[in-house]
Amino acid sequence: MSAAPAEPPSRLTRTLDTGDAVVVGLAAMIGAGVFAAFGPAAAAAGSALLPALALAGCVAYANATSSARLAARYPQAGGTYVYGRERLGAFWGYLAGWSFVVGKTASCAAMALTLSAHLAPGAPRPVAVAAVVAVTAVNLRGVAKTAAVSRVILALVLAALALVVGAALFGGTAQVERLGLTEATGGARGLLRAAGLLFFAFAGYARIATLGEEVRDPARTIPRAIPLALAVAFVVYLAVGAGALAAIGARGLAAGDAPLVAVVEAGRLAAAAPLVRAGAVVAALGVLLSLTAGVSRTTFAMAAQGDLPRQLAAVSARHATPWAAEVAVAVAVSAALLVTDLRGAIGFSSFGVLLYYAVANASALTLPGARSARPLALAGLAGCALLALSLPSSAVLGGLAVTGLGAGVFALRGAR
Repeated sequence: MSAAPAEPPSRLTRTLDTGDAVVVGLAAMIGAGVFAAFGPAAAAAGSALLPALALAGCVAYANATSSARLAARYPQAGGTYVYGRERLGAFWGYLAGWSFVVGKTASCAAMALTLSAHLAPGAPRPVAVAAVVAVTAVNLRGVAKTAAVSRVILALVLAALALVVGAALFGGTAQVERLGLTEATGGARGLLRAAGLLFFAFAGYARIATLGEEVRDPARTIPRAIPLALAVAFVVYLAVGAGALAAIGARGLAAGDAPLVAVVEAGRLAAAAPLVRAGAVVAALGVLLSLTAGVSRTTFAMAAQGDLPRQLAAVSARHATPWAAEVAVAVAVSAALLVTDLRGAIGFSSFGVLLYYAVANASALTLPGARSARPLALAGLAGCALLALSLPSSAVLGGLAVTGLGAGVFALRGAR
């Protein structure tokens, strides 16, 4: 009888099983799209919101397949930063890591602003900064603490979303006609732009891959956890999106930064609106918790490789966590909160994350075997490029500028 293959060596503590990894991924996805991305997506596509959601889900599935194959082969902290470096070369790995850190820093800011917009609209930025400090304190205690808190948060968010769907269907305002394409706006470009914005909601499964050095039996756990988390999130988004669209239409969803609260307030169950606001706060908190964990792991991996200051690779002797990277991410997100708004942060984040997954798909194309997976990798690569270039011009120009800055830093470091 042959012995079981040994786990690859890890610089961090492997404590997460498949269930934990799925919870971390779901906590990163469920909340971001429901409470933040539906509004701007509805403004872009109108009643074509659901086709845009399906398109975003298809691109996410292709990316998830590539990420799962790569994560099984390279179960290390850092995700596509590691895959790009190993399969395509140092520059592409660096560019993926740079895009992820910058884009997800914007995502963290968006989630902190979502939380504060529902909790304290009169003082959004101070409350947002306080939330960043709180989740960083939890993450510094170790990834097992992060998974435990994420499980509680996810249960509360799913309960709040069930309330939203119930209010949408039984509140007396639902009209099946609103699910048609009679109020679609923006044409094909609007559909693509909405899909690009909604992709922001699906990107949470990257948290699973970036935790590669803290997952038990990563070669099996990660390929199972990524598609499972993505499938559950898509079903939840589809149910909530269809109910909300039927209840108040695309214009109602696009009117403000709290569309699901508007869904409940429009019907007979308006008294439940404060519970939905509380659910939005909890959802944003859960996403922020998972996002900061993922960004810090990529920062840690880049620092350990020398692509960022090596001081950021420091690991806590007590909790085996990358404490220096955690603190640096918290400082960067707090700084971003001073200069960004919610919808701008979503667009900028989407551009960076789509570039990150483009590198993942290109890396997957170089893997040996599994010819059946190559068409999905090609589709994911093309889809990422198309959706990224369809985003609002401010997001595209800002993303290209920051990408150019990263490339310049890499070239300067190489010259030195």
